[in-house]
Amino acid sequence: MGNDGGSIPDRRDLVKNKPKAEQADKNNQTIAAWFFCALSKRPLQEPVVSCALGKMYNKDAILEYLLDKSAYGDGANICGHIKSLKDVKTLRLTLNPTSDPSSDEAFRHAQFICPLTLKEMSGSLPFVYLTTCGCVFSTAGLKAVSSPSPSSSSSGATPPPADGTTVDSPDVSSNTTEPCPQCAKPFSRSADVRTINPGPEEQEQMREKMIIAAAEAKLAKQASKKRKAATNTVDASDLSSDAPAKRSKTTTDPSIAPVLQPMMNPSISSVARKVTEELAEEEKKRKANMSSAVRSLYGPKDGKKKKETFMTMGTFTRYA
Repeated sequence: MGNDGGSIPDRRDLVKNKPKAEQADKNNQTIAAWFFCALSKRPLQEPVVSCALGKMYNKDAILEYLLDKSAYGDGANICGHIKSLKDVKTLRLTLNPTSDPSSDEAFRHAQFICPLTLKEMSGSLPFVYLTTCGCVFSTAGLKAVSSPSPSSSSSGATPPPADGTTVDSPDVSSNTTEPCPQCAKPFSRSADVRTINPGPEEQEQMREKMIIAAAEAKLAKQASKKRKAATNTVDASDLSSDAPAKRSKTTTDPSIAPVLQPMMNPSISSVARKVTEELAEEEKKRKANMSSAVRSLYGPKDGKKKKETFMTMGTFTRYA
């Protein structure tokens, strides 16, 4: 039982130290990020796409998610910011000739490499892709092929001043573009280069940029709608102001002949007038010779007009 004088326990037997927090295997995390789709958890297969946060997905998995948001249980947490295929970019990857996906050691060699340095895209080196064309390079390879500034390319290296002071190299504007090393499509290093599988801090910065870009696009869309509505209003006012001028022009312009009204034959009009007068005379005589009994059929018995009700309003009622 213990504590009866027969045994004296040590402190280490009574007090348990706090266990160390379990840490995920970094190697497994790296393999999951660079060899598998972030959404379906299946091995990456072309076509491969990437979002604004630098994650890589199989394109068929993204299509399944867009068609059915419940196809993947944690899809909203992983790629909830993807609303359409416009939010992803298809990557132009370079296959690794030494990689064999069918072998047992498929994850020993990366499936893709950098076309400039031939370094494997396994997560040991940072990789980036261009949002303009989707070409993928290692960060070191893209920096190595950086184009020289216009001043240095035209006049060569600038000699140092005679007094020995140093001269800073000219800053390249953020709007300066250069051709892609693989497809020669122009891109900007400050706006069109996106890191693949960035760290937590860089991923938060990329998320903030994504939110700002979405807000700016929404404001631009609203502004374009307002400009379009204002243009339509101005056009409508111009049309309404031009209409009276056109009408006045048609009435005052002597060169335009007026519309002629149809003319009736005088003989026909005289005959019609004569027939109308004869019919009116016969009706007058008939009413004069009408007896009081017959005349009472066409009016109230008391001789006063009866007030119309809701049921007889607007109708002809004969009183017997």
